[in-house]
Amino acid sequence: MFKAFLYLTLSAGLLACVNRTHIQSDIRNVMMQQQDAWNKGSLEGFMEGYWKSDSLRFLGKDGVTMGWDASLQRYKKAYTTPEKMGELKFKQLRIEVLSKEEAYVDGRWNLYRSSDTLSGHFTLLWKCIQGQWLIVSDHSS
Repeated sequence: MFKAFLYLTLSAGLLACVNRTHIQSDIRNVMMQQQDAWNKGSLEGFMEGYWKSDSLRFLGKDGVTMGWDASLQRYKKAYTTPEKMGELKFKQLRIEVLSKEEAYVDGRWNLYRSSDTLSGHFTLLWKCIQGQWLIVSDHSS
């Protein structure tokens, strides 16, 4: 009986680690797709990692922007040319899985442009919505 209990306990622990690792990998993949889309000049592609909802929340230096469409328009206003978009690199990613449906990510962004380099930090709240990991809240500075 004890051996069966021990086996089930260890199996559950390993399964939780596999799920956590799988979730972290899924989120990292979405972020790499976002980085690639940005570097190809596609703001719409970059925004595919965000929840397409009026409840999406983006906090930046200019305050709070609510909604997917408003966030896309904010990016389009700020990054009107490929030169202004530059090359985006995410670094120092820390992905903390909170549950099978929520995760918290923080890290650093760098934007390399011919005229300058910008950088900052971000915190992201991710949710698994209809089987897809999406950013529901972004605080970037």
